[in-house]
Amino acid sequence: MHPRILRVFLVVAVTAIVGASAYGGWRWLQARAAATAQAGAAQPLPPARVSVHAVGRMDIPISVEGIGTVQGFNTVTVRSRVDGAIQEVAFREGQTVKTGDVLLRIDPRPYRAALDQAKAKLAQDQAQLANVRLDLARAEQLLARGAASRQQGDTLQAQVNVLLSQLEADRAMIEAAQTQLDYTTIRSPIEGRVGLRNVDIGNLVSAGAATALLVVTQVQPIAVVFTLPEISLPAVSEAMTRGPVAVAVAGRDARVLLGRGTVDSIDNQVDPNTGTIRLKSILPNSDMKLWPGQFVNVRVELEVLHDRLAVPAAAVQRGPNGDFVYVVRADRTVEARPIQVSGQSDNMAVVGQGLQPGESIVVDGAFKLRPGMNVVPIRARSTGPGVPRS
Repeated sequence: MHPRILRVFLVVAVTAIVGASAYGGWRWLQARAAATAQAGAAQPLPPARVSVHAVGRMDIPISVEGIGTVQGFNTVTVRSRVDGAIQEVAFREGQTVKTGDVLLRIDPRPYRAALDQAKAKLAQDQAQLANVRLDLARAEQLLARGAASRQQGDTLQAQVNVLLSQLEADRAMIEAAQTQLDYTTIRSPIEGRVGLRNVDIGNLVSAGAATALLVVTQVQPIAVVFTLPEISLPAVSEAMTRGPVAVAVAGRDARVLLGRGTVDSIDNQVDPNTGTIRLKSILPNSDMKLWPGQFVNVRVELEVLHDRLAVPAAAVQRGPNGDFVYVVRADRTVEARPIQVSGQSDNMAVVGQGLQPGESIVVDGAFKLRPGMNVVPIRARSTGPGVPRS
């Protein structure tokens, strides 16, 4: 056979063998996949473990939540109103003081000397006035006998009037000197807690200095300023017309309740940049759990819906046709039940239609469910996010 024809024959033969092998492998894989699918269809999926909750009626508090900052009810930055050296520091840092308690004393000697000088000037002018009045009385007697001129009497009367005005100025100088002397004793203007001091004994202070001597903050009661979305403003305003609106304050983790109070006021404008409104709440802070500058979570309790059908908010699923929940039937299969949610507060949703008391619904594990699937129900724990209520 010619070598060229032989090579063509070998190429054709090898190509046929490879094609036949590939076709056989493909047929084998198809047969294996079909067998696997048939075996899978023959074996049902294992039941899914899900957390369930029994539907029931309860009182549902309707509320809105925001974040805020604790502020002192009153905060006073104490500065010196006179110049001098600190002679005494009469408080401990962190001490609670009452209105009028002594905080600092400044060297009073220059101001006491100025007061004594003003008192001496008053005494001098009083003596001079007494002398001029005697001269005026003698002049009036001489004038009555025709032994003195009217001009002399008028001059003495003018001197008396001048000295009377001088006495008023002297008394004003005494009052000013006494005020300056009083300023050397710095007292607390409010009841509150003293912060860290910025001066020590011997330091020189001056009136109008930018540096504060200390800060006194009233923490009982205490204020919380927080923000809410502007969409919540009508509901809060309406609730305030019905009476005091309760407020619960918790820490950053929203786990521990730090205090309860009421809404005190609403700001006069909405922030156009954030679409929020600021509110202020006043709390008694009797246990001192709140501290100025602290960030907190705030819940405003608007109203309470009594005896309403409610389910955990985590159980409500969103579908193309609206809200629904998975209901566990008596045979432990699940049904996708459409519901109507009429309100929500914290981790609970108020159900208007679609459920009956006593039915079990899936709270956790709904993502892996399909209608008709078998489930292994486990009772859900009644925990959820939000500011605690107790």
